This record gives sequence, C-alpha cells and structure tokens, in this order.
Amino acid sequence: MRSKIAGRVWKFGTNVDTDQIIPAEYLVTGDPAELAAHAFEKARPEFAGEVREGDIVVAEENFGCGSSREHAPRALIGAGISCVVAKSFARIFYRNSINIGLPLVEAAIVADDGDNLEIDFKSGIVKNTTKGVEASFPPTPAFLQKLIDAGGLVEYTKTQIKNMGM
Repeated sequence: MRSKIAGRVWKFGTNVDTDQIIPAEYLVTGDPAELAAHAFEKARPEFAGEVREGDIVVAEENFGCGSSREHAPRALIGAGISCVVAKSFARIFYRNSINIGLPLVEAAIVADDGDNLEIDFKSGIVKNTTKGVEASFPPTPAFLQKLIDAGGLVEYTKTQIKNMGM
C-alpha cells in the first residue's frame, strides 16, 4: 500500500467540470497518454506541457462535476498526476477515479500553484510544506485503497481471478 506521496501543486477553483479537465472533442480515445496531451487545454493551456510525474491537483468544491465519463480521471493519470485533493468531489468522478486507480483526498488545504504537498494516507494528513500548514482527511478505507493500489477495479479483479487459478 502506498502510504505517502509528495508533489508539486496545480491549483484549481470550484466546480471544475469534466469538460475543463478533458474537452469533449478528445473523447474519441481512452488512451491516457493521448488524453493527457489535451488535459485542461482550454482552462489552463500550459498544463499539458508543464505538468510533471507526481504533481498533485488541488481544488475547491465539486471537482469533477459534469459528465459521467472516465476520460477525465484517465487524462489526469496519463499526465502523471499522483493525487487530487479537493474540498469535495462530484460523486461519479470520485468513483470513476477509484475504479481506475487515481487517489483522491477530500480536504481543505491552503495551497497555490507550485507549492509542495506531502500526503500521508495512513494518518489522514496533507501537509503544505511550502506554507507550513496542514489539513486532515478521513483515511481511505482499506478496500478502496486496495483498488487504487492495484491500478483500479479492472486490474484488481484480474489479480483476484489469477490468484483463484482461473
């Protein structure tokens, strides 16, 4: 189980919808790398060219609202985002993210673009090491953490089937 991650912040506001994360014209593919090339293309044109493996998205309320498609969390995974921290998530985005292995944290952390965060999933603490502040969050339930660690629901299921000798 991945118990801790650290990364650089990309800060977003309230009601970031799935069309902002990945514009609808790119929904003709499910390839995470191809989707990542267009992530936040209209909302933050510099994102795809500047995002680095391990970066963290931080947002306000209702992150991932809009459509129910899995393309939005796939684009974030393809871009190398290690976690999304937000005050709240749209429920369908939340479950789609868990199903494909993107960790999410519901916490209100003070952060700006370029700050550095450390997230401890076991203790339920997210620290902004740049600003010297922290916030708590409910630790991810063990069964959901297993799905995330496996790379999502499909990969978890494949492993379970393989372990049963099927």
